[in-house]
Amino acid sequence: MMSGKVFLFLLFLNVVSFAVIASNPQTCPADDVSSKCGDSDEWQGEFFPGITKIKYEGPLSKNPLSFKWYNADEEILGKKMKDWMRFSVAFWHTFRGTGGDPFGAPTKFWPWEDGTNSVAMAKRRMRANFEFIDKLGVEFWCFHDRDIAPDGKTLEEANANLDEVVALAKELQGKRIHPLWGTAQLFHHPRYMHGGATSSEVGVYAYAAAQVKKAMEVTHYLGGENYVFWGGREGYQTLLNTDMGRELDHMARFLEAAVAYKKKIGFNGTLLIEPKPQEPTKHQYDWDAATAANFLRKYGLVGEYKLNIECNHATLSGHSCHHELETARLNGLLGNIDANTGDPQIGWDTDQFLTDIAEATMVMLSVVRNGGLAPGGFNFDAKLRRESTDVEDLFISHISGMDTLARGLRNVAKLIEDGSLENLVRKRYQSFDTEIGAQIEAGKADFEMLEKKAMEWGEPNVPSAKQELAEMIFQSAL
Repeated sequence: MMSGKVFLFLLFLNVVSFAVIASNPQTCPADDVSSKCGDSDEWQGEFFPGITKIKYEGPLSKNPLSFKWYNADEEILGKKMKDWMRFSVAFWHTFRGTGGDPFGAPTKFWPWEDGTNSVAMAKRRMRANFEFIDKLGVEFWCFHDRDIAPDGKTLEEANANLDEVVALAKELQGKRIHPLWGTAQLFHHPRYMHGGATSSEVGVYAYAAAQVKKAMEVTHYLGGENYVFWGGREGYQTLLNTDMGRELDHMARFLEAAVAYKKKIGFNGTLLIEPKPQEPTKHQYDWDAATAANFLRKYGLVGEYKLNIECNHATLSGHSCHHELETARLNGLLGNIDANTGDPQIGWDTDQFLTDIAEATMVMLSVVRNGGLAPGGFNFDAKLRRESTDVEDLFISHISGMDTLARGLRNVAKLIEDGSLENLVRKRYQSFDTEIGAQIEAGKADFEMLEKKAMEWGEPNVPSAKQELAEMIFQSAL
């Protein structure tokens, strides 16, 4: 009896949802196969009717569909804001995110979706993607191969599906828009349950290589500036059944082969490793920036790869995003940033849009010290909350994230102009701005020399670090 009531309730919700969609003829509902809203390449309808191109209106604006702090062509610290930021839309979260989680069914049913994973549906999503990018006013997008085109029963079929969708993407993106980066999805399919490059099965290793080969080709074809390796399954659940040394060697050989193929096809984009400590594996091999840097050094891959730092991954590894960015930067490895954040009360990768002004300011400190991110940028690897289900929420979330980072850049400019924080740091280390300090930093001071100095000077005077003053100066810029 109860199951019957539940069925009737769900049926009622379904009818209501279709009625709501049908009541707005401008949105090109999925069940409309007319010439205006059909699956053909001559699609005429708007996916986001009523939303015009997002413009800068300044901090006093109350319009949620406007920028308050991000003014693309405004120059700050010698560069246009758009060149500091190089914002990118993540296809998978924006157009494939359903709102589903381990405890609940999907909550997002965009008007253009027909419930299938067909090539026709993939092409429809691609059209929605480029309308969104155009209205948001950005120039980059990012993708996984299996997010933009359906898998196939065979590798040949999957490649053919990808080719058909990519051909449309090439046409739609024109000359202004292109991928910030592309990547292969080597974590969702059951074949990758033990990993791709670190799988215990040589057939899986070969399949992963073939998939990366194809994804790199289409990234190159679309004019992508980078290619990312995120090893969500490249790790282990227990060491009891794992030959860690062999798996790490296999991963290195895989990445070496990627470098060789990149050069063979003339792809000049940067190859990026994206560190993450765990989830879905218990332990991922590229745990954090320092671990990834050590791996690259051990296998002679420094110079061939840089790092794509994701802020939420930083906090999962026990670090701040600023720490990970500085670690990458100081090792000459900062290549790109996946702009998101996590919830301090939740211990998993929540991929929320970054809205914390203080964190954004520290992120931008690293970016400015790095001289920018090009050919990398900021990819919004962030998704709407499960409870946010309006189409306009896609715009609001990106606007908020873009404004937050833009405000961070403006704050960094204030800090640099003021100079107090930089002066505080300089004074803290001024004892090294001496003859003996210069010898130490040049590697010319041995222990015997330093012992003589210690005896000559006696007990050293240790000054205050002025942490609270540093925090006060920082907060004054916010």
